[in-house]
Parts: sequence; C-alpha cells; structure tokens
Amino acid sequence: EGVEMVMPGDNVKMEVTLLNPIAMDEGLRFAIREGGRTVGAGVVAKIIE
Repeated sequence: EGVEMVMPGDNVKMEVTLLNPIAMDEGLRFAIREGGRTVGAGVVAKIIE
C-alpha cells in the first residue's frame, strides 16, 4: 500500500479495475503494457466481482 514504483525483481499485489470487460480466470497470465512496451507481467490470483 502506498507504493508508487516497483523495480525489476520486486513482487507486488494490486487490485485493478479494467476499462473494458474481458474474460479472465484465476491463474491467467497477463502483461501490462505502456507506450508499446511491456512494463510488467503477472498472474490473476483472485477475481473480485
């Protein structure tokens, strides 16, 4: 909580609200992209409705 930036090798937990609905399941791997570059990657741990 209160973390603004993480560095390579750091692990974080975050809650994300999607702008557009998309089908997701727990265990799904995803990438976070910004400006055409991958800036993060992760795994869906829990679906919150």
